[in-house]
Amino acid sequence: MKKQITQVVIIGAGPSGAVAAALLDQHNIKVIVIEKMLFPRFSIGESLLPACMEVIEQANMLDAVKKGNFQLKNGAAFHHDGRYTEFDFNDKFTPGIGETYQVQRAGFDKILADQAQFQGVDIYYQHQVIDLNLENQPLLTVLDEDQQPYQISADFVLDASGFARVLPKLLDLEVPSTLPARKAIFTHIEDNISSTAFDRDKILISVHPDDPEVWYWLIPFSNGSCSLGVVAKADFLENYPQDNIQALKLLVNEEANLKEILANALYPHPSGEIIGYSANVKQLCSDKFALLGNAGEFLDPIFSSGVTIALKSAQFASETLVKQFNGEKVDWQKDYQERLMVGVNTFRCYVEGWYTGELQRVILHPNPDPKIKQMICAILAGYAWDINNPFVTQPYRRLKAVAEFCK
Repeated sequence: MKKQITQVVIIGAGPSGAVAAALLDQHNIKVIVIEKMLFPRFSIGESLLPACMEVIEQANMLDAVKKGNFQLKNGAAFHHDGRYTEFDFNDKFTPGIGETYQVQRAGFDKILADQAQFQGVDIYYQHQVIDLNLENQPLLTVLDEDQQPYQISADFVLDASGFARVLPKLLDLEVPSTLPARKAIFTHIEDNISSTAFDRDKILISVHPDDPEVWYWLIPFSNGSCSLGVVAKADFLENYPQDNIQALKLLVNEEANLKEILANALYPHPSGEIIGYSANVKQLCSDKFALLGNAGEFLDPIFSSGVTIALKSAQFASETLVKQFNGEKVDWQKDYQERLMVGVNTFRCYVEGWYTGELQRVILHPNPDPKIKQMICAILAGYAWDINNPFVTQPYRRLKAVAEFCK
């Protein structure tokens, strides 16, 4: 069987894979990226956070993204039963970029992957990893585009395969998530929005009037379309048509603000759905592999944290690998996993707080404390790793205290 040799194999050419490859290539570390699909391809998770722009800039991809004509995003808006509030990502506790984009992921992901290739990274499209042997040096078995097997010997493997979760499945690392199973149904619409009350520079999160655990996302794009989705427990959605488009239309009409905003919307595209999307693993890394982004853990789409966690994991793993290849002593548990989990656990606190209602009380409070709002805004903007923010170092205690005050 044909065999190749490289330093790092990355499984997946999505945002975390492309960025990790570019960051490693900057240090002359030989990388091969294995991607099962052919780009562009559809992916959900279209609303970025400002914190991820710093990683994109570090990977020398920011100029290309800016030329992508994506919709500017400068904050987030929340609506529940007549109560409305906005967060301006430029008015936050943590210094840093305050604006980002809302993107159709097919084009966005291709820009990042193309930039990685332009910088010198090898990406093998329509190739699929089917086996991994970690007994000695990592040895991957791969099928090429003609379904012919070959092997790659590497010093290290990064899994950036997202929901495909290649290594967790091959290495039996998957464990149930601590978060309840939920279902997301979604589509892209031609929004035809004329309402001046709607700010296209912000994602709109709306809460169902009868069930505060059910929420909607509305993510506007620069071409006059929007990503529209609803997240709920599966038994709630059983009360609606099996046709997800019809279900979405009915659900929109039940939320008065969305009903008005989307009064002229058209639904020309097919729907998608993800069931039981939250995921976890026994371990995120070893001295031979690391899991990036959704391949390791996915929380919930409520705060658009997916791409940011993916890119931060790419950044942290790449920095650790550079040290390792330079002969420095590294501790993957401390240098990668514990470092990454600071932000993941902060987002986890906010996801859990959203569904218990604590965070909704805080976010929708009519008279928020400006300093506290700035600290929370920093996390909503993706700066969940800023240990100078007390809502990062003590997320559960701080959120509980503020929620009690907001009752």
